[in-house]
Amino acid sequence: MRATTATSVTKPRSCHCSGLPDTGMHETNTRAAATLAFPSRKLAQNAFFLFAGQVASTALSIVLTALLGRWLGAVEFGIYYLLAVMTTFAYVLVDWGQSAYLIRESARRHQDSGKLLGGALVVRVTIAFAAALATGVLVRVIGYDRRIAFLAPLSVACALPLALSQTYGYIFRARDRMDFDGTVAVSGKAITVAVTVPALLLGGGLAAVVLMQAVGGAGALLVALHLAGKFHLRAERPGRGIVHELARGGAPIAAFFVAMAVQPLIDAIILAKLTPPEVVGWYGAARNIMAVLFAPASILGSASFPELSRVSDSVVDLRRALGTTLRLLLGLGALAAVGAFLFADVAVRLIYGRGHFDSAAVVLQVFAPVLPLLFVDILFGSAITAVGKTKEIAAIKALSVAISTGLAIPLIILCQARLGNGGIGLALAFGFTESLMLAAFLRLLPHGAVDRSMLLDLLRAAATAGATVVIFTVLPAMTPWLAVPTCIVVFLALALISRLILIADLSEVADVFRGWLERLRSGAKD
Repeated sequence: MRATTATSVTKPRSCHCSGLPDTGMHETNTRAAATLAFPSRKLAQNAFFLFAGQVASTALSIVLTALLGRWLGAVEFGIYYLLAVMTTFAYVLVDWGQSAYLIRESARRHQDSGKLLGGALVVRVTIAFAAALATGVLVRVIGYDRRIAFLAPLSVACALPLALSQTYGYIFRARDRMDFDGTVAVSGKAITVAVTVPALLLGGGLAAVVLMQAVGGAGALLVALHLAGKFHLRAERPGRGIVHELARGGAPIAAFFVAMAVQPLIDAIILAKLTPPEVVGWYGAARNIMAVLFAPASILGSASFPELSRVSDSVVDLRRALGTTLRLLLGLGALAAVGAFLFADVAVRLIYGRGHFDSAAVVLQVFAPVLPLLFVDILFGSAITAVGKTKEIAAIKALSVAISTGLAIPLIILCQARLGNGGIGLALAFGFTESLMLAAFLRLLPHGAVDRSMLLDLLRAAATAGATVVIFTVLPAMTPWLAVPTCIVVFLALALISRLILIADLSEVADVFRGWLERLRSGAKD
């Protein structure tokens, strides 16, 4: 997981949900109830569009990652991963909580969308240039050579066009136009791949790869501007009030996101300092595959966030919204964990080839049991952000980063000395702290937002995943092209038996798919 105005500052003085005067609370509650009459249908539709976009983006990302891994090799790919982590951290500061804030406030205040969009664009451009300069200084202070000191700020600067396009995507999501958001993301990724491939074939190295990110981002921004015109959305010149609102409202959320993003940055730096360069490449390869596997959690978290924001003042409605998503997330997380554990070597060799990245498979297997926890944490984190407890969640995340770092250093050293792969130690530290985060999230959620049925679903997911692994350990060996679909069939059968997945869920998905096809047909006729 790709929220609100600041707790007490963020909510409009009138109504908690819609900006209506207090005398309109009954009307507001009626509207909320109407929205919740069929929450899973709207959520499923949003998730489907995000899923379709994510599938296309993921496929393009795999193509690009495979090309870079095979072309650059483990050592250069490790540097690429390090640059990506640094850029990601820089853009957490550039974002300043807007990814969550704009969605929530635009969902509540449609009339202010243009001003919020204009203010967010101004803030992003301003902070991005400062972040690029700060990144260059940081890498020199840490002790990296001149090459990385040049590439790191360049990478931050080249990511700005994509970040501006994403700002439009947040408004699209707030208006439940996940199809527009997906179109922008896929367009940017497709253009990036299209220009990076010839750049590498012509002899370009990491610098060329970084520059092509700017080209792809510019393409995504043009697509976003075109789609925004379809419902007359345009960025308005922001006043000081809007800029101050974004700064104040995004600050608690930004603190949480900074705490989240700083962990991969610290992990990458520690790993680079304590292990040979190729180990960073192995770990980066495993993390890239992890990103593909937990993409469904990010999709469902994003799809459910507008609704979670609208019902954040009602524990009953919040529990209903969480329950709609949690069981599906647990099923997907358990299936991803099984796939990562059983077919890690297949995934690594398919994407990166044989030889240079084989050790990444072990790291991916260590990550596998953590995936269901990560899926749940993404959803619970979205819910906690929606109810406004961003300061608390940021403090807990900061504490988990400290614990993870304290564990990672000795584990990296131990695993590097004993196993020749310090990335295993880093994965172990990550898994331990993720379990602590789940416990903390359960405490932060409003009392009654999580009931026993949700905890029972967690046990069902663990049992289904464990049974699938056991079955595959006793089955005769088979080719991956047969083993993977067989694994999915076995898992789904066990999930139906354990009632982790219900027949009604499959019917719901089929209905949404049919509705999507009908929408496509009607759009083609128009």
